[in-house]
Amino acid sequence: MSSRLPTAATALAGLLAVLSLAWTLWHGVTEGRTAFAFGVLVALGELARWGSVRDREPAPLGAAGALAYALLGENAGQPTHHGAPQVIAVVVAAALVGAVPHVALGKGPSPDHMARRVLTVGFAAVCFQPLYNSGKLKEWVGHGPSFALVMVALLVLTALCDAVLAATTAHARTGWPFGPLLRDELRAMLGIGSAVCATGAVMALAVAVAGLWALPVFSIPLLLTQLSFRRYAAVRATYRQTIASLARATEIAGYTPQGHARRVAGLSRAVGRDLGLSEPDLIVLEHAALMHDIGQLSLVDPVPAGATAALPETEQRRIALLGGAVVRQTGVDSAVAVVVERQADPYRDQPLTARIVRTANAYDEMARGEGPTGSLDGPLQALERLRLATGRDYQAEVVESLARVLSRAGNGRA
Repeated sequence: MSSRLPTAATALAGLLAVLSLAWTLWHGVTEGRTAFAFGVLVALGELARWGSVRDREPAPLGAAGALAYALLGENAGQPTHHGAPQVIAVVVAAALVGAVPHVALGKGPSPDHMARRVLTVGFAAVCFQPLYNSGKLKEWVGHGPSFALVMVALLVLTALCDAVLAATTAHARTGWPFGPLLRDELRAMLGIGSAVCATGAVMALAVAVAGLWALPVFSIPLLLTQLSFRRYAAVRATYRQTIASLARATEIAGYTPQGHARRVAGLSRAVGRDLGLSEPDLIVLEHAALMHDIGQLSLVDPVPAGATAALPETEQRRIALLGGAVVRQTGVDSAVAVVVERQADPYRDQPLTARIVRTANAYDEMARGEGPTGSLDGPLQALERLRLATGRDYQAEVVESLARVLSRAGNGRA
């Protein structure tokens, strides 16, 4: 199940693309000038793609152009007659052309991203083109505000379809809870997703009145928005690199083993995702996990191997409070400092994020035989020791979530 559903979605998108291309080649391209203009827009949008394949919409201009073509009913006051198969064929061909330079650099779009593009554009085109070309849509709503509202409603449905598809494939691939994944996808729609939908609708309406010259005019605002998002992403990347550098201070000074903070951060984020934390909470959790040992810099004598889980509770809390104070001085989000400060509190008094950091930290120390808590039996014995300590030191739900994460990664047994 974990791999079949994404593969099925990709196969369905591929089949739809092949059939649409074959249909278009057999019947010929209707209104070639219009198809060429929108194809160029989609190709340029793919060429201007930014970020990594993990970004929700790395090619917003291409997505907006594809949606605009799917919802196009008129060009400069004259009705268009292209159907849904031609929309899909033009979008697929243009996206492939625009992706060639990125593929050559090893940064091309992922199969999942291309599949989602084909399926969502196909959904919009199938919902709109038959109704418009048959005249039914004009009979029902006519022109004016009602027609625009229908387009907006269709775009909302298309966005929901895309969000459900993205969450479903991610759930099938990773096993993470579907609800939080869908929530994060819907929340992301308020960002670049809303700009893409709005631009697609405005482009379609503008071309219907002003013709194809409206395409470059209405592309500029989205390009500026894309530039702003790119700068924001660069700031966030720098911010995370700064936190990672601060986290390595304890490793460089010899207080903690190499890679400990990174491993704890990775485990913490995976457990948080498994427990259904939202994306903002996951970011706070990851940053706190990276900096959870920074309070050890205040110690005169380092703890053996940096393993704090076996220290007296008072000493653990002192180190945690000192770490929180250091985090606050760095200008990092205060929520991160709270997690660092409270990681040594009794687990029933801790926020969930602090419980996760505490559990992930103890597991990494035990599994690698670090300090007095080290376990010579490795990951399985470390996990068993955590289970035996639930109810006293660790929350059972967090430990079982860690077991699921390790099982999926092949590092432990649930």
